[in-house]
Amino acid sequence: MRKKNTENAGAGGNGSFFEALELLGEENSVDTDVLIEKVKSAMLKAARKAYPHSEENIRVEIDPETKKFEMYIEQEVIDDYPIDENEVNIDVARTIDPNAYVGGKILKQIDISKFGRMAALSAKQSIKGDLREISREQMLSKFESKEHECITAKVSQVEPGRGTVTVVYEGTELYLFRNEQIPDENLKEGMQIKVYVTGITNKNKKPVVKISRTHKDLVKRLFELEVPEIYDGTVEVKSISREAGSRTKIAVWSKDPNVDAVGACIGSKHSRITAVVNELNGEKIDIIPYSEIPEEFIAKALAPAEVLKTVITSEEEKTCVVIVPNNQLSLAIGNKGQNAKLAAKLTGFKIDIKPQFDTITGEEAPEIKPDFKLPEVKTEDDEIFFEDETELASVTETADEQLSEDFLTDIDESEEIVENDSAETESGSETDGE
Repeated sequence: MRKKNTENAGAGGNGSFFEALELLGEENSVDTDVLIEKVKSAMLKAARKAYPHSEENIRVEIDPETKKFEMYIEQEVIDDYPIDENEVNIDVARTIDPNAYVGGKILKQIDISKFGRMAALSAKQSIKGDLREISREQMLSKFESKEHECITAKVSQVEPGRGTVTVVYEGTELYLFRNEQIPDENLKEGMQIKVYVTGITNKNKKPVVKISRTHKDLVKRLFELEVPEIYDGTVEVKSISREAGSRTKIAVWSKDPNVDAVGACIGSKHSRITAVVNELNGEKIDIIPYSEIPEEFIAKALAPAEVLKTVITSEEEKTCVVIVPNNQLSLAIGNKGQNAKLAAKLTGFKIDIKPQFDTITGEEAPEIKPDFKLPEVKTEDDEIFFEDETELASVTETADEQLSEDFLTDIDESEEIVENDSAETESGSETDGE
């Protein structure tokens, strides 16, 4: 049987301890029961440092309902002089429990206020470390499924100097830095805004959730929220290009020929696209019908400009020439080249925009003609072929020269033989005559 020694009990401050514990749990969004277990663990570590010979005999009791917070050392009752804190003499034990007996156990209360400074500091650091780990796990649990998704957060603070905006999502503060805010957007405390979770960094230590309102995929997620056909996969977003705060181009396509992808995104009386534009602080949005034919897709991507003809100059390098009416040239290029740049990002092609007629000579662009053909480009195979031809010609020429030399040598030798034969014949005739 164990009897508790409460002579050093001092529970007067326990009420304030539990108030602080509850406040700590609220600030860190930690359940009180979880926090109590962490405090128990930290206090055990601290007590074991203060009583190194009693590691296995220390007990901690924390009960928020009765406001009880006590620590004990379990002591064995002996009939001799105790050698350490783990033992107690039978006479002392019976002053606590008249029924104490040799070989039995009693609980001696530890005065927490007598903990050494280092032990108390160690307990504090341990609790802080546990809270950080709990916070890390909660952060990952809450946001890992939200990575690359759109969430709704409330603006809680706007820092005038640096421009950083603090937003709150389900009790967690997140920071929207100036470079991730839509230019010229005026965010105010209390506003509900949509943000895109770009990722979570430093997951193994102190996770940081990165959010943005300038990321192009925020537009995609907003359309998914407003357009059921995109959410269920009937309409597919093929590509997006964006200059946040100014203009976005989004290419859409439907696998169902009976569904108008562009119309689905615009909505009845422009309701769907208007909702997205309003969320993005009035940003202009061009909805482009996607085409698997590059020429068609590029021409539509340059909207609102009219395109007369598109010529793919290189499939491998993804380059093209686009001919537009002279009065559409500035519209096709856009302010500071914006329309052309967004079209290039949307399609993946380098776009060279030319007017239909030369502004100086007045001549029509050659690409516009029906019989226009791209100039032939010498390839490596062509170079090898020509090199082979040259080598063949060289070999043939050498062979011809060698053949001619051999032929002429044969003729010379033949003539020499004939001459020798004639000379011998003449000589023989003269001899016979004599």
